[in-house]
Amino acid sequence: MHPGQYVSDQAADAAVVDVLLGAGLGVLSEESGLHHAERDILVVVDPVDGSTNASRGIPWFATSLCALDRDGARAAVVVNQATGTRFEAVRGGGARCDGVIVGPSSQSSLADAVVALSGYPSVHLGWRQFRAFGAAALDLCAVAAGLIDAYVDCMVDALGPWDYLGGMLICEEAGAHVVDAMGRSLVCRLHHDRRTPVAAATPALLEELLVARRKMS
Repeated sequence: MHPGQYVSDQAADAAVVDVLLGAGLGVLSEESGLHHAERDILVVVDPVDGSTNASRGIPWFATSLCALDRDGARAAVVVNQATGTRFEAVRGGGARCDGVIVGPSSQSSLADAVVALSGYPSVHLGWRQFRAFGAAALDLCAVAAGLIDAYVDCMVDALGPWDYLGGMLICEEAGAHVVDAMGRSLVCRLHHDRRTPVAAATPALLEELLVARRKMS
């Protein structure tokens, strides 16, 4: 057990990794690392995204899975374990929440946007309002479903691929836009990989948010 790791994280990891490996899949888990990287499909999994929320009874924590093949993100499922709300997407097949097709808002102006944060910026980025929910996978799904207009990681390379890949594919298939703030590919396959995701409902809002975020450095 490492610092900051909850017993619930370990228990959830053991359960999910056993099932995925038994199905013949490779696994990259936040909790236990990389298993069978040589297999054709690698499932990137966060057994409990938002562990602190879960430990305090805040109903915003999830299990996030994203299957990668040689072409990138292929399928994703993010389930809010407090409410049972299930987001899912398959490459080229759109995104759904509890079986219903979802899409982002049409917001194009940062000044009118409600933005979810991970970390907190050193300067005000110009949003109308912000929220800090504490679970990146669900935050990104909220962008996909139009519940919020954008998401920005205000830290630098603080998130692993298990934090955002499931939400990333769900956003993309819903019609939202997700990039790394530093311009790198978000698809990562190693346990030490870290990125800085930014997502928005529209290209115009994404560009405005990226420009604003650069003022932090």
